[in-house]
Amino acid sequence: MNLACATCPVKETAACSVLSEQERDALAAAGRTRMLKRGEMLFAAGDEDAACATLVTGALKVSAIDADGNEQILSLVHPSGFVGELFAPFAHHDVVALTESKLCTFGRRDIERALDEYPALARALLRRSQEDLLATRCLLELTANASAEARLAALLHDFAAAASTSSCHLAEEFELPLTRGEIANMLGLTIETVSRKLGELEELGAIRRKGKRGIELVDPAQLQAISGRIGD
Repeated sequence: MNLACATCPVKETAACSVLSEQERDALAAAGRTRMLKRGEMLFAAGDEDAACATLVTGALKVSAIDADGNEQILSLVHPSGFVGELFAPFAHHDVVALTESKLCTFGRRDIERALDEYPALARALLRRSQEDLLATRCLLELTANASAEARLAALLHDFAAAASTSSCHLAEEFELPLTRGEIANMLGLTIETVSRKLGELEELGAIRRKGKRGIELVDPAQLQAISGRIGD
């Protein structure tokens, strides 16, 4: 592998992990590394030929703006996640960095060519698309039916899973990638409710808040039970 791939922290979990060393080198030659600051946009709704990317570090949000100018956060992208609308003439949503983020970016034509050359990569991206669709449906179900406490606990559970270096357990500590206002936006709650429910989860002994955005999981099993998540 080339140097960038050899030191990539998501080389075992990104879609490109299904490629051989030689195939990954060939794909990497067509890409480039891009750094985004918090609030910087990867691409906007309406952009033509928007780049595709694998998130290496950081966090992204996928959002839409309604007719009144209000933002709706549709999904989050965590490290090893893939973003890009391969078969659309233009991007349908904004993709914005929530924290300083590092990405491996490719032109759409380069990715389409790679999908033709490497069927394993096409299958890996199809699986990820299905997983993203399921996650979106779960979020819709959560915001429609679950209590405010369960919504917040489920989101914290997912943040801890995304921050973990292992698929077997949750991260013990992590930084919230969203502000309380953004959490409220995503879960269909008010900022006041988010703040109150964070305090209640801390009083219950499920979490401990550390500084402005730090979260420590004190009792992961309790958080999981509140969230309704099955398994870690």
